[in-house]
Amino acid sequence: MLLEIDSKGLLAKKKLLDINDMKKVKFIEDETNISYSKKSFVYDFLSSMRQKINDPLGVRAKKRKKVNQQ
Repeated sequence: MLLEIDSKGLLAKKKLLDINDMKKVKFIEDETNISYSKKSFVYDFLSSMRQKINDPLGVRAKKRKKVNQQ
């Protein structure tokens, strides 16, 4: 199956190929790089969601404050 995607990311054309047609197809060598740095929005969002799942009421933070005060 050959899929063509336009500049907006939508499917423009699809075509089914047989074995003989596949030999004629040229593939592009470009790659899409995915980068998740510690300063990215996605990383920050996922970190905050993980923290809320692990400690939904903020109890751990309250316990740390009590221990530090004593």
